[in-house]
Formats: sequence, C-alpha cells, structure tokens
Amino acid sequence: MITQQELQGNWNEIKGCLREKWGQLTEDDFAGAKGSVNRLIGKVQQRTGESKANVESFLDSALESGASGFSQAAEQIRDYAHNVSGATQEQYEHAQEALASGLETASETVRRRPAESVAVCFGAGLIAGAVLGLILRNKA
Repeated sequence: MITQQELQGNWNEIKGCLREKWGQLTEDDFAGAKGSVNRLIGKVQQRTGESKANVESFLDSALESGASGFSQAAEQIRDYAHNVSGATQEQYEHAQEALASGLETASETVRRRPAESVAVCFGAGLIAGAVLGLILRNKA
C-alpha cells in the first residue's frame, strides 16, 4: 500500500492519474484528503463507488509506473551523456592529431629552410608590432 511519504512526494502525479481514471474527482475532493492516504482513498470510494482494494491497487500501480517512467528518463539522460562524452573525446583526439601533424610539418620546414623560417618569423613580428603600435596610438 502507498505510504504518506510516497503520497506527498508524488502528489501532483497521483492527482493526475486519479483524474485520468476517475474524471468525476474534483479539486475539493483532493483538498479534502489533506495529504492523508486513507482520506484520499475514502474520497475516491465515496465519489466513484470503487472498493478500497481497487483504489489501493490503482494508487500502487500509478506510483510504480511513475517510478519506472522516472527510471527510463534517467536512463535516457545517462545514454545521452555517454554519447556526448564519446563525441567530445573523439573531437579532442582529432584536434590533437591535427595539432601534432601541424607541429611536425612546421618542424620539418624549419629543419629544411632555417634561414627563411627565421626571416618569416622576424617579418611576422615586425608586422604584429606595427599593427599593435597603431592600435595603441589610436586609443591614446
């Protein structure tokens, strides 16, 4: 049988299930139950004519299906997180390989043409310095 804690913890879900099953239940009926399992069962019996055993059985199954739905949602979230983690790892490995390849290419170029490499770096430094100087001069 459903406990007080289960009833209070899943109140909105249980109300929704009860309304689906027995549409004649009103908000006043739920308010009259005041969080008590026995009062809720009594209100449902009074309104619908169902037996206590049927109402208890329905509440138990509604609570169980809600818990299994929660478990399914949690499982889907875990699967999604695992997939995202795998894709992230794959992209990280791809970027690492591209960086290693670029570093190897640059190292090989410097080994084959050291003078030109130094000249290119010197020229790039001059251009970067000139651009930075112009930017700082315009801000002052």
